[in-house]
Amino acid sequence: MKSFEEKLKNFAKELFEANAIKFGEYKTKIGVMTPVYCDLRVIVSYPKLMDTLADLLIVKVEKMNVELLCGVPYTALPIATAVSLKLLKPMVMRRKEAKDYGTKKLIEGIFTAGQTCLIVEDVVTSGSSILETAKDLNGVGIKCTDAIVLLNREQGGEHFLMKNGIKMHSLLTLTQMVGYLREFGCVDDAVVEQVKSYLANTQIDEVSLNETITKDRLGLSFLDRAKYAKNPVSQELFKIMSSKQTTLCVAADLTNSTDILNLAERVGPHICALKTHIDIVEDFHPNMLGPLQEIANRHNFILFEDRKFCDIGKTVEYQYSKGGGCISSWANLVTAHSLLGKGVLDAIKGSEGLQKRGVFLLAETSAAGSLITESYVKSTLEMAEEYSDLVAGIVCQSPLFLKNPGLIQLTPGVRIDIKKDDLGQQYNSPASIVLERGADIAVVGRGITLAKDPEVAAAAYKKLLWDAYLQRIKE
Repeated sequence: MKSFEEKLKNFAKELFEANAIKFGEYKTKIGVMTPVYCDLRVIVSYPKLMDTLADLLIVKVEKMNVELLCGVPYTALPIATAVSLKLLKPMVMRRKEAKDYGTKKLIEGIFTAGQTCLIVEDVVTSGSSILETAKDLNGVGIKCTDAIVLLNREQGGEHFLMKNGIKMHSLLTLTQMVGYLREFGCVDDAVVEQVKSYLANTQIDEVSLNETITKDRLGLSFLDRAKYAKNPVSQELFKIMSSKQTTLCVAADLTNSTDILNLAERVGPHICALKTHIDIVEDFHPNMLGPLQEIANRHNFILFEDRKFCDIGKTVEYQYSKGGGCISSWANLVTAHSLLGKGVLDAIKGSEGLQKRGVFLLAETSAAGSLITESYVKSTLEMAEEYSDLVAGIVCQSPLFLKNPGLIQLTPGVRIDIKKDDLGQQYNSPASIVLERGADIAVVGRGITLAKDPEVAAAAYKKLLWDAYLQRIKE
C-alpha cells in the first residue's frame, strides 16, 4: 500500500500532466513575472484527480476540529465541495460581492454563530484571499482559525496568515512540488534553480498587503491606489484625479466637431477624462483629432472613446485601429463588452496604435430594463483580473470589486436636476454615486453639455464629486 508521501508525489506528477502546473514566463495577478504558473482551475475537468485531491486533503482535515467548510471563491469551491461530500461535513459559501436583490446575503448556507469553519484554498501567495474570506465569515459569527491549501507558493503567505490569527496547512509547497517533478524527470536542474531564485527574491510586502486588507478601495486615496494599478492608463488617471482634484468625466455626446472641441476647451480644467462617441459626429474628419489631443495634453485629461467593442476579434481589431476614426491612434481609453469573450481584449491589446492604452469593461448599465445578469457581471470581473495589464476599470452601478484597488469604477448616469429621461436613462446625484454606489469616476453628459454655461456646470459637478470622495476616504 502506498504511503501518503508516495501518493503526494504521484499527485504532483498528475497535476503537471494535466497542465495545471506550467513552467516558463508568466505574469501573476499582482503583476510579477514568475517562472511557474499554477492553473489549478483545470482540476475540475479531471474527476479522478479531484477525487485524489479530496482524499489527500481529508488526511489532514480529519485531524482538525472543524464544523463547517468554506472554499475561497471561486476556484476552491469545487475542492471544498469534494471534501464536504466525502466527510459529510456541511459547507457555507462566500460570495465575492453581496447580491443587490433577494436576501442580499454575503454568506450562503445553514450555520449558527460560534461554529468553527475551515477555509479551503487552491494556491496561496500572500494569503489575502483567505483573510478576506475569514473577515466575511467572522462578520456573521463564524470562527476561522485554520485554512488548508493545495499549494503554498512560499512567498510569505503562511507567515502573514499566522500573524493575522490563521494557521495554514498545505498539501504541497512549491519547493516540494518542483522537487517531486525533478525526481520524475518532468523538469531539469535549471528549472529547480530558477524557481529557487524566484522564491528568494519575491517575498510579499506585508505593510502594503495589510493596508489593502484592512481597507477596501473605497477607503484608500487615489494616490495609494495608483501603486496597485497594473494598467498604465489607470495609473495615470489616478494621478490626474489626485493632482487636479477631480473625478469628473464629461460625456461629449455631440454631433458637431467644433462643438466638441469648444466643449473640451471649456471643461478641460475641471475633468480627468473626456468621453466621446466619435461615430455620431456628422462632420467628422481626422483633422479634428490633432486639436483634440492638444487640448487634452494642455489641460491634462484622458481621451476616452466609448465604442463598446463587442464582435469577433478580427473585426474589433479593424474597428479599433482602422477606418476613418482610427481610435487606437488617439484615444487612450475605450470601452468593451465581455459578451464575446477574451478575443475582444486580445484584439485591442495586439492592435497597432498608442502604446499606452486601457479598456473599461462594461459590467452594469444605467439604462432601465437591462438584460445583464449576475453571471455576466461575475464573468466580466474575472476577465478584468485576468487582463489586469490592459483593463483599467469597470463600468458599473455598484461597488463590485472592493478588494481590487488598482481597478477604477466608472459610473455613468449622474445629474443634479432630474432622475431619468424619456428613453430609459436613470440618473443619480453626485453624492450618492460616490458614497452609495462606489464610483471613482462619474460620467456627466447632458447635465453639462446642455447647461447654459458648461464650464460653470463642470466646476460645480467637480466640487460636489470631489467633496463626496473626500468624505468617503475619511470614513
